[in-house]
Amino acid sequence: MAGNSPTDDPIQDAPSVTAPQHAAAGLPAVAHSLRMAHQQMGVKRTALTLLKVNQKDGFDCPGCAWPEGEKRHAAEFCENGAKAVAEEATLRRVTPDFFATHPVSDLAGRSGYWLGQQGRLTQPMHLAEGADHYEPVSWDRAFDIIGEELDALTSPDEAVFYTSGRTSNEAAFLYQLFAREFGTNNLPDCSNMCHESSGSALSETIGIGKGSVLLEDLHQADLIIVAGQNPGTNHPRMLSALEKAKSGGAKIITVNPLPEAGMERFKNPQNARGLSGVGTPLTDLFLQIRLGGDQALFRTLNRLILETEGALDTDFIAEHTHGFEEFAQTARSADWDETLRATGLRREEIERALEMILASRRTIVCWAMGLTQHKHAVPTIREVVNFLLLRGNIGRTGAGVCPVRGHSNVQGDRTMGIFERPAPAFLDALQKEFDFTPPREHGLDVVRAIRALRDGQAKVFLAMGGNFVSATPDTDVTEAAVRRARLTVHVSTKLNRSHVVTGARALILPTLGRTERDHQAGGDQFVTVEDSMGMVHASRGRLRPASPQLLSETAIVCRLARRALGPRSTTPWEDFEKDYGAIRDRIARVIPGFEDFNTRVARPGGFTLPHAPRDERRFPTTTGKANFTAADIEYPRAPQGRLLLQTLRSHDQYNTTIYGLDDRYRGIKNGRRVVLVNPDDAAELDLADGTYADLVSEWTDGTERRAPGFRVVHYPTARGCAAAYYPETNVLVPLDHTADTSNTPASKSLVIRVEPARPA
Repeated sequence: MAGNSPTDDPIQDAPSVTAPQHAAAGLPAVAHSLRMAHQQMGVKRTALTLLKVNQKDGFDCPGCAWPEGEKRHAAEFCENGAKAVAEEATLRRVTPDFFATHPVSDLAGRSGYWLGQQGRLTQPMHLAEGADHYEPVSWDRAFDIIGEELDALTSPDEAVFYTSGRTSNEAAFLYQLFAREFGTNNLPDCSNMCHESSGSALSETIGIGKGSVLLEDLHQADLIIVAGQNPGTNHPRMLSALEKAKSGGAKIITVNPLPEAGMERFKNPQNARGLSGVGTPLTDLFLQIRLGGDQALFRTLNRLILETEGALDTDFIAEHTHGFEEFAQTARSADWDETLRATGLRREEIERALEMILASRRTIVCWAMGLTQHKHAVPTIREVVNFLLLRGNIGRTGAGVCPVRGHSNVQGDRTMGIFERPAPAFLDALQKEFDFTPPREHGLDVVRAIRALRDGQAKVFLAMGGNFVSATPDTDVTEAAVRRARLTVHVSTKLNRSHVVTGARALILPTLGRTERDHQAGGDQFVTVEDSMGMVHASRGRLRPASPQLLSETAIVCRLARRALGPRSTTPWEDFEKDYGAIRDRIARVIPGFEDFNTRVARPGGFTLPHAPRDERRFPTTTGKANFTAADIEYPRAPQGRLLLQTLRSHDQYNTTIYGLDDRYRGIKNGRRVVLVNPDDAAELDLADGTYADLVSEWTDGTERRAPGFRVVHYPTARGCAAAYYPETNVLVPLDHTADTSNTPASKSLVIRVEPARPA
């Protein structure tokens, strides 16, 4: 290994705790970003790399999918974006010597943090059946191994093709094309675990499973409701948009079980007020809601709007919506006692929110995992849509639905066809363009893929990026399921736990990162991504690749397809590998909105995909209108002596990538095994601050799922609710505890008991 890489796995079960902070960013964020960047990249590489992040002639941040505006700062990145870039552009290397030194049995006992800190993968590696060491393998032999295992399957549906959100549009389009030419729709992706509930609800209600707002809409809104989301940690650049909205007179309501520093006050490091002053207060009204109470909150707000004379946009409702009367009848039955019980709020807080709503002509609702990862997530988001439809707040400038996507290009991957339940029109276009018959039977999502592996119905697992075993629920079940596979393959830039929880055989295929130059036979190439608001733009890496052995994701797919499909495929895979423009020409003919793709994406900043509800107030639903919906109120309940647990990120992580062991804003340092508990709940449960406990989830199957050795931290959470970091607590999420309709793991409403324990 080269570079300054740690050799010992640090102790992670003795965190120190101070008071949580009440402001985000500012000089501490700048200092922390630069310190971590320098540690990974050195001074010169840091300057050259960070100044290209999210620039029109640079590369798209490998972190979140928050969009960029037309005018951009020289430093167009946030603290977590800088960490993501630093870990990808690191000088640390994982060579074959590393694997010779570390058997898989050793690596399996290391933390995810330690694995990620070792640096960039440099060469294809193969774990033979029965072996305990990965060994280097040529690319040709690696593709032969995959081809042999695919050839041995009795059905194409015994293969699973997983995709992470960082995959480019070009690679994602070819990946799904390869899987479908192979003969399966088994294309689970990380959307299944995050915003699948949003897509399900929005497709039904407005006809398109994406948000309806652009960045400029936030700047022009009168009211922004941020529900079930923590921008300060998960989408820090969103804070700049909220600050700009505030400067234009917008009000902000925050709905969250936890107070979050970023939503309290933002110290923008791009201006003097943020660097040396007090910053900008963002939240005007904080509704500290009980976990899972959002549907009840919006239902009652809808009832109150219905009861307020002149509050409805009757012209919009009459012209553009369907199902109003049935919805209104249900909403008018909303019960105050049930609402207060479900939300944990006071009546006067909800009435204050109503005053702000009625004073707003242009309202946006933003949300993330806090709404999507509950059993009743889809009805909750439908209720949010009802709320906006009542006052005509879809298809109006400064108003609309804003599901804030996580991983960069997770939305683009879905647009490119990474979906286990493809629309018939998409398959028809694919068939016409590539002259083969795609499978029509729906494939496996993430949860169903785990079940298929567990039950021996899936035997080959390929992952284009990501950290599948750490990102998924029910860790013990998932890891046992993956180990039943004949072959596991991971296209990756860095080590993670999925490389050490393997099938009988395993391959690690190292790929280029976003920061790196992609040179093919046709010259230097660029890729494209779609941000959280439907903007498509180019991404061009500039750094020399971490190893001459690396292949781009696109090249890996093309070479694998040529080996696995052989002469039965007439797709010009070799041409696609040479020239990504040829891929974009095909995308333009298959996917609506991408017409003249190459010309439009060559423009600085790219282009905006069409969105019928936003652009035309046209709703491509089954009724041809925006659909009001009605559903029973649901919310999670914990028995006496139990708590509701939500899994969440620390400030030093992005998804399952752990950058460090501190959660600065919440006052946690040097550890991740902490559980945040309201002091009043802790007193009732006899959980002293600083003591250690085991978290045990309770589920209808009677199986004990235990996460041991968590430090109890008294924290101002909503009463009856607790919080702890994932992936450490994914072991507590039952595989079958999922959202209705979307099948997304319900990781935000786990019933747990907390049992005293010694430190691990």
